[in-house]
Amino acid sequence: MKALVLTEYNCLKYMDVPEPSIGPEEVLVEVKACGICGSDVHGVDGSTGRRIPPIIMGHEAAGVVARVGTAVSGLRPGDRVTFDSMICCGRCPFCRQGASNLCDHRQVLGVSCPEFRRDGAFAELAVVPQHIVYPLPPELSFERAAMAEPLSVAVHAVNRLQLRLGETAVVFGAGIIGLLAIQALRAAGCGRLFAVDVRQERLELAQRLGADCALCAQGSDVAAEIRRLTGGTGADVAIEAVGVPQTVAQAINSVRKGGRVALVGNVSPQAELPLQAVVTREVALLGCCASAGEYPACLEMIARGRIDVDPLLSAVAPLAEGAQWFQWLRDPKEKLLKVVLVP
Repeated sequence: MKALVLTEYNCLKYMDVPEPSIGPEEVLVEVKACGICGSDVHGVDGSTGRRIPPIIMGHEAAGVVARVGTAVSGLRPGDRVTFDSMICCGRCPFCRQGASNLCDHRQVLGVSCPEFRRDGAFAELAVVPQHIVYPLPPELSFERAAMAEPLSVAVHAVNRLQLRLGETAVVFGAGIIGLLAIQALRAAGCGRLFAVDVRQERLELAQRLGADCALCAQGSDVAAEIRRLTGGTGADVAIEAVGVPQTVAQAINSVRKGGRVALVGNVSPQAELPLQAVVTREVALLGCCASAGEYPACLEMIARGRIDVDPLLSAVAPLAEGAQWFQWLRDPKEKLLKVVLVP
């Protein structure tokens, strides 16, 4: 079969690879669409340590069941499906408590690191365990279904905040996760919604997708402006979807006393914490990792149009051209959001 392989750092090759075999509880999926995640883009140069070559990346995918293992039930060849990016054991204490994203034995599709190696879906065929496979609503295209994975991350962050009806929210970062979080916050009953970014075109899109106010972070004290616009109080909740020290601090300083901040972005492994502000104002910081059971709801929301993913799809391109699209995604001048590759 054909696959897009990271053969060495900064080198992606479209090449022939052996067709994968499946175990008794696994499913072979003929991939019809696979989105390029920001973590894949960052992983190409080795900076994350999570894409050690050689590896087939890709974890935002949808397709058709080609073959099922001997112990698989409820799925058959021809079924239209998507699948979670994360593989959990289902047996550890976290899995038994419903926190599968914190599984002690968690693996991620398309990731290779010192702990594990798992080929992903930038290929004609991909192997996944049956327990992470979900059927697609009949009206949902493969390209839109591939957006369920990033949407599940955004929805998980919103769920972590335990939003109350009518609360004010601010989203830092109008990339894919941030723009999906804006829509998820609206769907969850957010009252007033601010979006913060440094790129004007993304702020305009954020307003199209539900933000009431778009604030450019370039050269301004965004937290002070949010407090001013909320009568000196601050927002009730914030989602930080960038993952750098500056925006983490801005998110903390933008919420009210007793506010909640969901930390989703993790570009920087460490960030200096405004500890006194967190302690004396009792700000709750909530780490958010992947998703935990949000997939079915996300598929339904996309299918029903409650979440609009079309404005985020910058291009749908052949997998054979994947290396070039990775280069364009690394160039901010291209102004790309989500690129979906089709084998």
